[in-house]
Amino acid sequence: MTQRDLVIIGAGPAGLAAAIAARKAEINYLVLEQGVLVNAIFRFPTNMVFFTTPELLEIGGFPFVTPYEKPTRLEALRYYRRVVDALDLSISFGESVMAVSQDEHGLSVETLLGGDQRSVIRTKTVILAIGSYDQPNLLNIPGENLSHVSHYYREAHSYYRKRVVVVGGKNSAAETALDLYRNGANVTLVHRQACLSEGIKYWVLPDIENRIKEGSIDGRFKTQVIEIRSTSVVIECAGVKKEIPADAVFLLTGYHPDTDLLTRCGIRFDRETCIPEHDEKTLESNVPNLFLAGQVVAGIHGGKVFIENGRFHGESVVARIVERFSKDEVPSTV
Repeated sequence: MTQRDLVIIGAGPAGLAAAIAARKAEINYLVLEQGVLVNAIFRFPTNMVFFTTPELLEIGGFPFVTPYEKPTRLEALRYYRRVVDALDLSISFGESVMAVSQDEHGLSVETLLGGDQRSVIRTKTVILAIGSYDQPNLLNIPGENLSHVSHYYREAHSYYRKRVVVVGGKNSAAETALDLYRNGANVTLVHRQACLSEGIKYWVLPDIENRIKEGSIDGRFKTQVIEIRSTSVVIECAGVKKEIPADAVFLLTGYHPDTDLLTRCGIRFDRETCIPEHDEKTLESNVPNLFLAGQVVAGIHGGKVFIENGRFHGESVVARIVERFSKDEVPSTV
């Protein structure tokens, strides 16, 4: 059992920003990450370009230098690695948090390492910065777990001359459909609404609308997928069912926080929105001294919290923690 002042769960931009603030405040902290550094960005499509400009992705005052107006995924990965190396941030990779419990002495973080090795970290405070990208919104339909079905998209080459069904109507679905089409796939886009989301990137929306209008991409609106089979997808529109061929299916219907972990941490959340119970000003959850940072605070409405605004959560929370330590007069430093 080890002792810390602060444990940060998640090494995404929000968690790293919190770690930088903790380091500057000389708080004895540790970041726990079950995957790789900025794991969600790592899992983004290989050739993804960010919607935002580079300065809005910066953390810790480190400039994000790029020759492009919109930075790429590869540049972002390089940038966050450099920040971590420059400050030698304390991060434990491959360590999954199983639960957070509380007693009269503080908080205990139970973790799982490789080889089923369990560990317990005693800490005064915790920041939960887990994002939502690990938990896709499931359709709960037959065939959703078949091998040619995925809730994540990486690259297009392997789908050349194949029949691909993309489900969704927001940025991810639109960009995936366009990328597949331009790399030789036969693409059908299925969306349950009457039209695509107006929140799609302003340079992507007219592109996808024109490709659908000209018939390059087969757009099926007011339509739902009700079953996925080995070589086809069953869709339903206005009560009429139809089977369309599919060699691959991408269900890009959004993501939500790990509500099982929230429960194991004692955090209450809204069952419909998955928004954790928290003070909007301090970001402290219903569990005393357990704070939230980043996209997790938005539940299923992840589009409300991006790196651009979520990166400020950590600094704000750490300032609150420092203030609390000062009042208690029991901070321990690095």
